[in-house]
Amino acid sequence: MAKIGMLGAGTWGSALARMLCNSGHEVTVWSAIEREITEFSATRRHPNLPDMVFPEELKFTTDLKETCTDKDIITFAVPSVFVRSTAAAAAAFIPDGQIIVDVGKGVEPDTLKTLTGVIEEEIKKTGAHDNIRLVALSGPTHAEEVARDLPTTIVSACEDLKAAEFVQDVFTNSCMRVYTNDDVLGVELCGALKNIIALASGMSAGLGYGDNTKAALITRGMAEIMRLGLAMGCKRETFAGLAGIGDLIVTATSVHSRNNRAGYLIGQGMTPEEAKKEVGMVVEGINALPAAMELSEKYGIEMPLCHGVQAIINEGASPREVVRQLMERPRKPEAEASLNV
Repeated sequence: MAKIGMLGAGTWGSALARMLCNSGHEVTVWSAIEREITEFSATRRHPNLPDMVFPEELKFTTDLKETCTDKDIITFAVPSVFVRSTAAAAAAFIPDGQIIVDVGKGVEPDTLKTLTGVIEEEIKKTGAHDNIRLVALSGPTHAEEVARDLPTTIVSACEDLKAAEFVQDVFTNSCMRVYTNDDVLGVELCGALKNIIALASGMSAGLGYGDNTKAALITRGMAEIMRLGLAMGCKRETFAGLAGIGDLIVTATSVHSRNNRAGYLIGQGMTPEEAKKEVGMVVEGINALPAAMELSEKYGIEMPLCHGVQAIINEGASPREVVRQLMERPRKPEAEASLNV
């Protein structure tokens, strides 16, 4: 049995907490929102996961120290924009040598760091955490299905293989199969940028386009992500794996995807702000756009789909006009010669 502190009580953190608790682990869930903790403790339900029941053994608290003290694993499950502030608040309670797992997906726009990098930088500011081990846990994993114990696969990524394997052992059960990977940057980059392509996929459906368009967006979207990842030193195999094409497929096609849903609403005519309000939860693809634009420029990588989404979300461009521009781009080869084009 492992002792696990779960920082964040959103749908993904809650679904994982329930799963881990049902696997026999001792789990404490923290949220800074007292109303959430009070409600979950009393009802044993999450409003956005209505069919899921929290086990009685699962603990809820607003005490950050309690959640981080004497734990085998501390898991960050907060939206990307709150990762740095949460890490700063938790740093004083985290011992050196701690295994920290991040299950969020994003790239910080100001620093261009992935989320494990943000956590590491913030926690190491105290000068007492030189040996913390950071693991990225990412893959095609909708909370709504994990909450129902449907078969799911995920990747535990860390340069320290022993840490990756420990997380693999803790999170593996009859409905969750965990693989390991040492390409942390590649895994995290895929997790962040696939949300932008999922927005595009949703927009195409909202515009009335079909499966041909969706398949094109997924395939060419992964080509963009891979081009950037290879330029940043990531491994090619990661993009063909669960954290790469696997996560992109599920996020760009599923009814559970917030990014896909937001994109659909925008394609139907809503403004980005209206779509975010309608979805009612964080749309990480929108948060990822500034960093994607900066990375594209920094590494000199052409990313027409991501730039098209940027034009629609932040520059007021018409989705149909962006589609026209994409379809009229100069003709190019698909194969190896096109990787840097």
